[in-house]
Amino acid sequence: MDMQKYRVACTLTFGDIYGQIMVWLIVIFLSLASALGLMGASRPVYALATVGIILVLSLPFLLFSFVTTLLNHIEFTSVDQATQVAPSEPVPTQKPAQAAG
Repeated sequence: MDMQKYRVACTLTFGDIYGQIMVWLIVIFLSLASALGLMGASRPVYALATVGIILVLSLPFLLFSFVTTLLNHIEFTSVDQATQVAPSEPVPTQKPAQAAG
């Protein structure tokens, strides 16, 4: 059985999820605005229930969109054994600290 090695790379950037974050922030602010509108009513419990329902109902959609976006940006590429270069030691870019005196 010939086992190939694969390289896993994640190409997700902040710009990929920026729109999702903005939409969810708009949903949060609209729910808070509706809660403030209901707070002046005779039963302020409805205001808290409105915010709670909107948050509970929007979280699964937010998580689904984040996870699917993340999974769409994970890449598997096969590594050819003949052209694979052995990893070398990292070159230090800073000098070690020395005592003064």
